[in-house]
Amino acid sequence: MQENYLIHILGRQEVDGEKDEICLDTVGTYCQRDGHQYISYREYYDEANPKAYRTTVLKLEGPQKATLLHAGSATRLILEEGKRHYCQYDTGYGTLTIGTFAQKIENNLHSQGGSVQIRYTLDMNAGFLSFHEITVTIKPTK
Repeated sequence: MQENYLIHILGRQEVDGEKDEICLDTVGTYCQRDGHQYISYREYYDEANPKAYRTTVLKLEGPQKATLLHAGSATRLILEEGKRHYCQYDTGYGTLTIGTFAQKIENNLHSQGGSVQIRYTLDMNAGFLSFHEITVTIKPTK
């Protein structure tokens, strides 16, 4: 994998009224293929062990649909504006079926980078779990 893009990810979530925010700056890849856009990067579990990572892929399928995948796991979250999907989420201890509903997907990616913002909820057994907002900004490395 040629890591030729700087990737900034800001994630916000709200669970039971408690808000949390996470920020990740990393390098990864960005490409456009067959009418889709792909952002791929590594998430490290343990800073002391550089081999402890998973590869995350965000596939953008047009202006209002995205799929979030974790390579080597069953996780596959489908996020489509205005639609609910049943998806697989691998916890590391087993796989759960959860519902996703994307309220908004704003795709401002172009050939040299840009940003994408996704707001969505997760539910299980028709019960609300959490609200999420992810903003991914990418730009070529120098």
